[in-house]
Amino acid sequence: MSSHPVAETVASLMPRARAELTELVAFKSVADFDQFPRSESEGAARWVADALTAEGFQDVALLDTPDGTQSVYGHLPGPEGAKTVLLYAHYDVQPPLDEAAWTTPPFELTERDGRWYGRGAADCKGGVLMHLLALRALKANGGVPVHVKVIAEGSEEQGTGGLERYAEEHPDLLAADTIVIGDAGNFRVGLPTVTSTLRGMTLVRVEIDTLEGNLHSGQFGGAAPDALAALIRVLDSLRAQDGSTTVDGLTPKTRWEGLRYDEEHFRHDARVLDGVELIGSGTVADRIWARPAVTVLGIDCPPVVGATPSVQAGARALVSLRVPPGVDAGEATKLLQAHLEAHTPWGARVRTEQVGQGQAFSADTTSPAYAAMAEAMAVAYPGQQMQYAGQGGSIPLCNTLATLYPRAEILLIGLSEPEARIHAVDESVSPEELERLSVAEALFLRTYAAS
Repeated sequence: MSSHPVAETVASLMPRARAELTELVAFKSVADFDQFPRSESEGAARWVADALTAEGFQDVALLDTPDGTQSVYGHLPGPEGAKTVLLYAHYDVQPPLDEAAWTTPPFELTERDGRWYGRGAADCKGGVLMHLLALRALKANGGVPVHVKVIAEGSEEQGTGGLERYAEEHPDLLAADTIVIGDAGNFRVGLPTVTSTLRGMTLVRVEIDTLEGNLHSGQFGGAAPDALAALIRVLDSLRAQDGSTTVDGLTPKTRWEGLRYDEEHFRHDARVLDGVELIGSGTVADRIWARPAVTVLGIDCPPVVGATPSVQAGARALVSLRVPPGVDAGEATKLLQAHLEAHTPWGARVRTEQVGQGQAFSADTTSPAYAAMAEAMAVAYPGQQMQYAGQGGSIPLCNTLATLYPRAEILLIGLSEPEARIHAVDESVSPEELERLSVAEALFLRTYAAS
């Protein structure tokens, strides 16, 4: 770590940051209120609001967004005539999945082998702490040289679009010269990275019905159309022999021109089992950052335990399709729905429904803000130069902000490097990355203010 005064201040604040992240991780703030109490998300929102108030933010508010969740907003005034920077993170998290599979409880921040484990530690409660650390370090070293707005979203992981719609209805609220999205991650630990593209996403539920009710497979099997078998046929049609995504009408062959992703590193990062092949064609970066990718997220069908000898009358699945910049998510949704319906066999009845959507994003990496971030990261990561990478996921708010504020520069940084295993069991954050990125953000705000 650099011996810069800002870096020394951040280092001194790390014990406090760990204590605060422990408090924030303890909230089971999953914005699926059918499975998790709304009070957990509300408690996390209040925690963030209280933290902003304690740092001198004005107009701190819990914003009731149209999807029934809350986002936290605050404004920290800077010097007269200064630029405005919006800092984004989200306090909601993914469900813990199988809690028994976690080495330590998912909602108890636990240190192990130099990392802090807990749901949301990296994605994205750690991002909230990153913003707070950067601002505290600047206040201790001459003050914050820009106007700062902070927005902490409450439903990013659900993709329900509450904050996007709120922002559209209140277009002045989040206006800024530059926006720092703290919800991405370095290509790997110790390699400073700005994410310059995000794939868009659509979620489609497909339901297939063939019979008025289940039938005995011994009496009717072989002639009665099996809805589950029909669904399997449909889902299989979404992939070519090599595993590439095949949606009728969606055939971009774009290539990734930035950072390379070595196949062996990817196999390690993705924890691919020995002997199992990767899917798709082109480079790894092409496949995960620049091309469409379909994933079957879930299938409703009888579990093996307790299954009966029955021909299934109905079955359904949830399908995700990621699309690269240049492909409209709305058009991709229509193509996916048409494909699912066209490939349903045996005249089975099929219904498709879009249940989520977000547009792809591509940043202007030639902007002054990117130059300022590169300079800041060179100090926070001595001996390293800032790299540009894509991200296979989507942050729908990015395109909303880019549309509302077309002159704003948008940068994506964060704590979700591969070892963090976000969305999986045993999610963790590297405290060293939290420290270095907090330094980088603080120095960025100072450098950008002077640019």
